[in-house]
Amino acid sequence: SAPLAPQVKKSSIDVMWPYSWLGFEVLCRYRHHWSIELRFRPALLGGIMKETGNQPPAMVPKRGEYMMKDIKRMAKYYQVPLQIPKDFFGSVIRKGNLFAMRFLTAVDMTQPQFLEPVSRELWMRLWSQDEDITHPDSILLAAEKAGLLSEQAHKLLAMTSTAEVKNRLKETTEEALKYGAFGMPAVVAHISGESHLFFGCDRLELLGSVIGEKWLGPVPAASKPRM
Repeated sequence: SAPLAPQVKKSSIDVMWPYSWLGFEVLCRYRHHWSIELRFRPALLGGIMKETGNQPPAMVPKRGEYMMKDIKRMAKYYQVPLQIPKDFFGSVIRKGNLFAMRFLTAVDMTQPQFLEPVSRELWMRLWSQDEDITHPDSILLAAEKAGLLSEQAHKLLAMTSTAEVKNRLKETTEEALKYGAFGMPAVVAHISGESHLFFGCDRLELLGSVIGEKWLGPVPAASKPRM
């Protein structure tokens, strides 16, 4: 689509990944400080990892050990109530997130104004409240807390099994790969007809420099995190 602002960013999100939540919240805050149009695109991290031959940091013992400490430090620095689930491998690695991401895809397709709050509620359930987000009832609770009516949430839930939603999630994942993504968060800045990929929630300062905007830290003074 044609840019509607001098700089346009697309950010691929996956609610199974904690660093994506950090990047998501900071981008939401900076939307009010930078001249940007922000568009979130639900994509499947597992598909990106598979296609690029990447693997979760937790699968490498030393990286996994570091990651557990890093998440706590990052959560405090970014002021996001992120906590590691008690059963990390069970909740995050083994159960997967395909169902949740199909639900977010259905939200994006039919109720895009709710994509941001529903995504946030799913992150909150898994990464702050240690709740299961693979069960339909859990997803419905998150959707309704985000403001969707019960009837709307149930319709979206039914859409998750349709070919239309499955294909859309596959397309957004392939789009992220096309831009060079190998993990998440993957942020693409469209500037003067060129695209620039930034990987990681700790590259947003660099993103600001590239688009000519000032970095004011993870929590800009005039912006309050919405939790």
